[in-house]
Formats: sequence, C-alpha cells, structure tokens
Amino acid sequence: MEKIEAKAEVTGSVWKIVAEVGSRLEAGDTIMILESMKMEIPVLAEEAGTLAELSVAEGAAVSEGQVVAVLES
Repeated sequence: MEKIEAKAEVTGSVWKIVAEVGSRLEAGDTIMILESMKMEIPVLAEEAGTLAELSVAEGAAVSEGQVVAVLES
C-alpha cells in the first residue's frame, strides 16, 4: 500500500475534523478544516484512499507543511 500524506497549507488551528479514520475518501474530499486569520481552509485528499491516521486533534495548532493525516491507497 502507498501512503499519501495530507499536509496543512497554512499555519493555523484545526477547526473541525470531517472524515473518520477507516473511511474511504475520493480525491478532493475534505479531511478537515483549518482556521487561519478568520478564514476556513479545507485539507483535501489529493488521491483516493482510506484514511489511515489523523495526526492532529480538533483545536490543535498546525504549521504550514505539517503532516495532518495519512491515507493509504
């Protein structure tokens, strides 16, 4: 299985986690929503796969480029 890392595009905080570990996601599906400077920025699955791991929890601070989830294809 290939591991696909989903990364935060901005520095901010995890506002809401939308997907559950074990769920099947298609490319473009929202994994979580980050909040930065009063804006909501979705973290999307770049490829189809199963959500294997969430590396952060709601309310956690994240940095740009940080791995926030891992999918397996």
